[in-house]
Amino acid sequence: MKILLINGPNLNLLGKREKNIYGDLSFETYFKTLKDRFPSLDLEYYQSNIEGEIINKIHEAGFTYDGIVINAGAYTHTSVAIRDAISGITTPVVEVHISNILTRESFRHESLIGPVCRGSIMGFGLDSYRLGIESFIKN
Repeated sequence: MKILLINGPNLNLLGKREKNIYGDLSFETYFKTLKDRFPSLDLEYYQSNIEGEIINKIHEAGFTYDGIVINAGAYTHTSVAIRDAISGITTPVVEVHISNILTRESFRHESLIGPVCRGSIMGFGLDSYRLGIESFIKN
């Protein structure tokens, strides 16, 4: 099973930024933990701060991968283009967030991509990604 994890803007700063919200672990370190936990899966990781690059990656994986786990970061609340990219592919997508976006600033309460994803997971820290991956294994 081939699963792509996509992180959007500012998530390259995990472990450095707002540790009270996002923790002190880099995503690269956590990704190694995921690969060890799921040795039978072909897990790939991609991060970009650029909307168009995220869209290109969704298009690239969207017809051949078994699943995509995406944390679109701030683009979650603003990007119709990422929403349309997800709508246009056949690979199922699960939206994840490290924090519970519903308990944060009001502008973060709406996800534009959530309605076109298989499901949404939020508020479980980095384990939100693990739960996203497990959703593909169990379905």
